[in-house]
Amino acid sequence: MRSTRIVFCALLVTGLAAVSAPSASAEHYAFTLSSTAFANGGVLPKVHECTSGGGNDPAKKNESPPLAWSGAPAAAKSYAIVMRDLDNANLIHWVIYDIPAATASLPQNVQHAYRPSVPAGARQIYYRGSASLYGYQGPCSPSTVNTYEFVVHALNQTSLTSLNSSSSTQTAARAITAASIGSARISGES
Repeated sequence: MRSTRIVFCALLVTGLAAVSAPSASAEHYAFTLSSTAFANGGVLPKVHECTSGGGNDPAKKNESPPLAWSGAPAAAKSYAIVMRDLDNANLIHWVIYDIPAATASLPQNVQHAYRPSVPAGARQIYYRGSASLYGYQGPCSPSTVNTYEFVVHALNQTSLTSLNSSSSTQTAARAITAASIGSARISGES
């Protein structure tokens, strides 16, 4: 009976130590992305929807949502964000890259320009679709509710020099994935 209690106590202590010890996988999940505009899995406000769908809803302004991240890998030399429509063959709606390593957030309504003024140094890919513009193209799914995913990548390079103002969204996404040392994501519905 005494040996059974000793074995049980040893198992209990070992189990508690395993539960309380920090693990490498717990650190992996420290990198997070959030928005003050919507909760993960929530509804994207109309201000972030596209204006090219033919409707005249004044609430739709095609403004990128504010995004913030924390817990990125210490080795990050820059960041990039890729937004996809998960319900439309992973159609890429936004690519912004060369975001400086000292940056941990994007404001609402990043300028529609190859080199937006904020964040300084960042570049955006030209969206070739219904809007044809640099930068963010908001959700345009009037008859269905689609899920849009924003992924921030911590990159091992300060600049993706292989990309330029005529690079496609797919080329940019491949370059970002190749340089990524960690990522965090948030999704919203529209």
